[in-house]
Amino acid sequence: MDHLPIFLQLREVPVLVVGGGRIAQRKIELLLRVGARITIVAPQLTAELAERAGRGQLEHRAARFATEDLEGMRLVIAATDLKLLNTSVSQAARARLLPVNVVDDPQLSTFYFPAIVDRSPLIVAIGSGGGAPVLARWVREQIEALLPAALGALARFMGARRDAVRRALAPAARRPFWERVARGTAGARVLAGDPIGAERAYARELRMAQLTASSATGAQRLGEVYLIGAGPGDADLLTLRALQLLQQADVILYDRLVPAAVLERSRRDAERVFVGKHSGRSRQETTPQAQIHEWMVHYARQGLRVARLKGGDPFVFGRGGEEAECLARHGIPYVIVPGITAALGAAAAAAIPLTHRHVAQSVTFVTGHPLQDDALDWSALARGHQTVVFYMGVAHLERICAQLTAAGAHPSLPVALIERATLPGQRVLRGTLSRIAALAERAGISPPALLIVGEVTALAQLGGASDSAYGPTAATAGAPHPLESAHEC
Repeated sequence: MDHLPIFLQLREVPVLVVGGGRIAQRKIELLLRVGARITIVAPQLTAELAERAGRGQLEHRAARFATEDLEGMRLVIAATDLKLLNTSVSQAARARLLPVNVVDDPQLSTFYFPAIVDRSPLIVAIGSGGGAPVLARWVREQIEALLPAALGALARFMGARRDAVRRALAPAARRPFWERVARGTAGARVLAGDPIGAERAYARELRMAQLTASSATGAQRLGEVYLIGAGPGDADLLTLRALQLLQQADVILYDRLVPAAVLERSRRDAERVFVGKHSGRSRQETTPQAQIHEWMVHYARQGLRVARLKGGDPFVFGRGGEEAECLARHGIPYVIVPGITAALGAAAAAAIPLTHRHVAQSVTFVTGHPLQDDALDWSALARGHQTVVFYMGVAHLERICAQLTAAGAHPSLPVALIERATLPGQRVLRGTLSRIAALAERAGISPPALLIVGEVTALAQLGGASDSAYGPTAATAGAPHPLESAHEC
């Protein structure tokens, strides 16, 4: 390690900045945020710095740098575009053993400004010793994407309760307690902007920690469950919150719609339990829903963090509502993490807008399995100026089309079938209501696939779109109707 990263307390500390241009302004904005007492030495200032000086936020000496300007200073920054002047400032500061930074010149600097991720009071600093600032900024962008915006609120929440926890728990119990707060329900409630729920979860966790520490009770800490939407398939479409909770879960309960690439984003040492369900023309459930409920409760009562990972969104045909009800009945804390539901992911991957002000003013999501005549209002689904998306409808495709046609939908209404949406090998089959079932049979479309019904399915093709986020399209089958085609993405 070439440099020691440290954090300086600069509130009311005198800092000298030599230079009054744009380069200096960027550094001064950082110094003002930490409360430094700034003196600028420069013949001229930018308009913004001059305004700040006029408001008394900093002192301006309209002169050229002289060594006397260093008197009483604790930190020095040279931020001019004049090499000789910057060198003079650096030498004078070093002679007085003052820390000095010369912007964009590591050789003349004794300290460097890092790239900063600000989640105050939590601060992350990334440095390259001044040698690769672009790389440091790129790393900062990666960390910015991973850290929740409300992480500072969680740091303040924990900091405000440190003394109380110190009084309540022995030293050996404090670290695991804070880990459970940060990574568990209390932390999740803080990040979700729910202070009341966070306080309740914190109090419950503290009581359990105290009971666990008592050998007389032998109490066991209660775990928690995360109901996580894994999205339509592409691992890059996982939400940040889903990724964070997958990294801390002890047990992963996952179904067959969760690809291996998504599972790879979870903790390496987490126990993985397949609870998948097979669907198709002969549907079999390998794991009854009641068994999934039992496993969630069982693992949580062992004090484990359980991720119930399911394709799409847990509350859109994912039976997440049933699972949440079960957990609530048993007093198990749980967190709901929405995912990009299959309809949104599939439509985007196929460049199909689900709504369009000229042709579709509403969108309806319908489960195609099981398909009962008295369960759906077919006349409402057959109306124009809307989009209807059928989940799990491949096995009943011919019947769905027949019901829509009988209810008044025109046989030439454009439709699209999207197989393996957002995944390698994605196929989009376009056709009409009267012909899509035959085309699907001929193309060998199999689950998972979604049926989108409505004029919107023709817009991307008629508009000339040939690419999507999942690669260029390539024709794989022909059809007599001008809107009928199949392509892979």
